[in-house]
Amino acid sequence: MKINIFKTEEEVLVNLAAYFVTIARQAINEKGKCSVALSGGNSPKKLYEILSSPGFKDQVEWRKLDFFFGDERYVPQTDIQSNYLMAKKALFDPLSIDSIHIFAVDTSLQPNEAAEKYAKTIFSYFGGEPMKFDIVLLGLGDNAHTASLFPNTPVLHDTNASVKAVFLEDQEAYRITLTAPLINQAHCIVFLVYGESKAIAVKQVIESNKDIEHFPAQLVQPTSGRLDWFLDEASAMYLKLV
Repeated sequence: MKINIFKTEEEVLVNLAAYFVTIARQAINEKGKCSVALSGGNSPKKLYEILSSPGFKDQVEWRKLDFFFGDERYVPQTDIQSNYLMAKKALFDPLSIDSIHIFAVDTSLQPNEAAEKYAKTIFSYFGGEPMKFDIVLLGLGDNAHTASLFPNTPVLHDTNASVKAVFLEDQEAYRITLTAPLINQAHCIVFLVYGESKAIAVKQVIESNKDIEHFPAQLVQPTSGRLDWFLDEASAMYLKLV
């Protein structure tokens, strides 16, 4: 695990954008394509906007990237809460990404069906080979969740590299998420976190004793790939190394 700390939010985003470009280029050079599992939320939205900006949009052969989602809210793709819709507006449309390179969760199905179909889609994409995304981008909630791996939910104990539907009782809503074992197979996993509101969760996940029920993001432990944290000073303020 490598922890990268930058002074400001802007520095975090620009440096992660450059890192994303580097990893994507490496994958394309080695395999001719790059598979990415995107994160939802406000933090990655700003990253996507930077990647599609004049300073970055010409640095990658975007037609050689395939986009998936680490998790999705169980809402229509036209809903303002949809991770797909956010990525479409911030990344796909500005970069003119062809729909054949975008693999969204089919939220028109029932939750469990949507999860099963997405798992089959991912399995098919990798052609029966190990399902190893080149890049998995993750965020961190102030309750230490990541993707839709929330505290005290059954999916935390799933040992299969797959996709599951998760019902969040406090929100009375379903989400679809990659399981931790599937995330952990990736070549490169990156946490994007900034802001003082995330500082306690960052410390809990990185430095506290293992307690996945309360700090689910601790489940993210690559089996053979690399794990990077991109933090600003505010979100890293409680870490001992700072």
